[in-house]
Amino acid sequence: MKLHIEAYILERKELVDKRLSNIFSESGDGITRLDESIRYSLLGGGKRLRPILCIAGCESVGGNIDLAIPVACAIEMIHTYSLIHDDLPCMDDDLLRRGKPTNHRVFGEATSILAGDALLTDAFAILAEVSLRDGLDSKIALEVIREISRACGSQGIIKGQAWDLALEGKDVKVDMIEKIHALKTGTLIEASVVAGGKVGRGSKKEVTLLRKYARPLGLAFQIIDDVLDIEGGAEMGKHSGMDIKRKKATYPSLVGIERAKEVAQSLTQKALLAIEDFDGKADPLREIARYLIKRKR
Repeated sequence: MKLHIEAYILERKELVDKRLSNIFSESGDGITRLDESIRYSLLGGGKRLRPILCIAGCESVGGNIDLAIPVACAIEMIHTYSLIHDDLPCMDDDLLRRGKPTNHRVFGEATSILAGDALLTDAFAILAEVSLRDGLDSKIALEVIREISRACGSQGIIKGQAWDLALEGKDVKVDMIEKIHALKTGTLIEASVVAGGKVGRGSKKEVTLLRKYARPLGLAFQIIDDVLDIEGGAEMGKHSGMDIKRKKATYPSLVGIERAKEVAQSLTQKALLAIEDFDGKADPLREIARYLIKRKR
């Protein structure tokens, strides 16, 4: 039976949203707006791509998604932290995120920084609890924590953002754009799929193939993001054309929109080839890859 990928994505998104809502239930200290700031960004929409990929990675090796869901939520918390910080005036200085004013415009820079810090830190507490409370093998839990921390640390997202800022307005070649995308976007997408495979107790070979699937997928995703920054409208949930205004070198600005789409398509095929020997349990990963290349937002 053919998988209806939009229904699958919606179903998995609802699982993640429900768990995140439970983790960050309505509360407040009566003194600050920190909790409100966290909920504003974390529960304010989003595709939930990374947590869905984590769950699909777990399913692809026949794993128990009940163990993958908290890991998926931790990954979304880390992703949200990175968005809050990226939007700050000292970083990308964005005004809109997911169709709403960015966090710092609503709560102020100081509270936004603290909200991002809290999300990053709390994410690792949740990753530890999967082992301590939910019964995930402690060795696997440590491997997952190592995988995710590498993705979001000084050799992952943070370095990608630093390079992105340092090279703004400068002459940048395609290979450097690929390196920035691989760090700033690709590392957490890769970690999401691999973490799911590990939680699902995939074999060493299976996890290696999942990594080979995720790496080109992450680059393809960001290339399409660059295209949509030019072609997209209000449905993107943010101001289009911001890369051009900041004089950022992007894939379509260097090679053209049509060539960028061709490269993204080729990368998607490479991702699909990596998991061609997986059985039907990997169909969600296959259909997600095809879905992402055609997305409009």
